[in-house]
Amino acid sequence: MDLPQPLTEGRLVRRYKRFLADVELAGGEVVTVHCPNPGRMAGLDAAGARVWLKPAPAGRKLPFGLELVEADGVWVGINTGHPNGLVREALALGAIAELRGYASVRAEVRYGSERSRIDFLLEDPGRPPCWVEIKNVHWKVGRFARFPDAVTSRGAKHARELAARVSIGERAVLLYVIQREDCEVFGLADRTDPAYAAACRQAKAAGVEILAYACAVRPDTIRLERPLPVDLQAPED
Repeated sequence: MDLPQPLTEGRLVRRYKRFLADVELAGGEVVTVHCPNPGRMAGLDAAGARVWLKPAPAGRKLPFGLELVEADGVWVGINTGHPNGLVREALALGAIAELRGYASVRAEVRYGSERSRIDFLLEDPGRPPCWVEIKNVHWKVGRFARFPDAVTSRGAKHARELAARVSIGERAVLLYVIQREDCEVFGLADRTDPAYAAACRQAKAAGVEILAYACAVRPDTIRLERPLPVDLQAPED
């Protein structure tokens, strides 16, 4: 995925009200920008952090959108709108080995008893449909990418819905997209949301496949790069 160019570098002053951040530009001007991430952004909201901003589309009230944050010496993508696009691009390229070979890809298909929408439905003649739910990850704790960084009842619902698809003979996948490249293993954040962690483990026990892919993040591009091992039982440090 190519990022809009040119990106503007700055320093984070503060992030607040979920969708707003103040950023100091190179010349000293402080601007308020859109933050396209409703989560807690754990580890990514330190004052003084280097950030990169994309220009806002014409007609928007705020001049920029927050795109990248530097943390632990690497670029981290914070835009929660990107993972679905990254996965769609990777599916078209055959870059996700576990999901190759499907003839069609449909997005935002309604399904389930809890009235959900699946991120992607993969279909192919002679094969069970494959329901793929995408989760954005950017929280690093030690060697681990951890999810979630805030309570997500919606995420627990998705895990239940996927397990229900497996129970009727279909395929279901939870795919965690980690928008940074310095993590070694994916694990759950029990202390943040024990209900989600339990729902995810129950889904896996029911046959839902759990995948995690780390991204290569650069100021001009983000792409899915490599699968990570998944350890749903790993204790938190």
